[in-house]
Amino acid sequence: MNLIFFASVAALSIAIAVSIRRSKKDQAAIEQDFWARERAANNTRRKSLDDLDYIHIPIEQFPMSLLGDVPKVDDYKQIITALHELPIVNFTGISNTELKLRYGAPNIDLLTQYDQNYTLLVRTLQQWAQALYDAGHIEEACQMLEFSVSTGTDISGTYRLLCQIYQEQHTPEKISGLYPIVEVLNSAMQKSIVRILQEADRSAG
Repeated sequence: MNLIFFASVAALSIAIAVSIRRSKKDQAAIEQDFWARERAANNTRRKSLDDLDYIHIPIEQFPMSLLGDVPKVDDYKQIITALHELPIVNFTGISNTELKLRYGAPNIDLLTQYDQNYTLLVRTLQQWAQALYDAGHIEEACQMLEFSVSTGTDISGTYRLLCQIYQEQHTPEKISGLYPIVEVLNSAMQKSIVRILQEADRSAG
């Protein structure tokens, strides 16, 4: 019995050791590939940015006259007005290495700023839409949320509030129209947002 026990322990120890060595080897290969790509990215020359999917803010459609006496809403308006004049691109889920490979290392600072502009845009739209909704301006909130969704935002609160509005407006069928957008999101939040839509569908049914 002892021989069988010790043989089992030895076999298990060998299996664990082999697994650890394989894991270390795989990790080393991953790191080697990463640094090879990073070196290639850093040597990539500047490329044209004309083909970027720039986001244009339809500021003329936004409710600039509503909630003028609310300081935080005034801040949102100022932010959106400033962003309206700036280049905005959604690079969610795309690494700096990939951006440098696509558009050249010299462009990385510009591309980072474009992406930061996008992040600020969708966060501000979410906050502004929530303020509008809380104040009873449902249609205007819905319009801003739908624009944000059209840009590929991965802010879960945007989808949650939009689904809530669709239910309150007795148009739950519009929720199904969000699935094609969410299913192609290049974001770690994609599965979580799909669950939000599914929960909204179940509660509507």
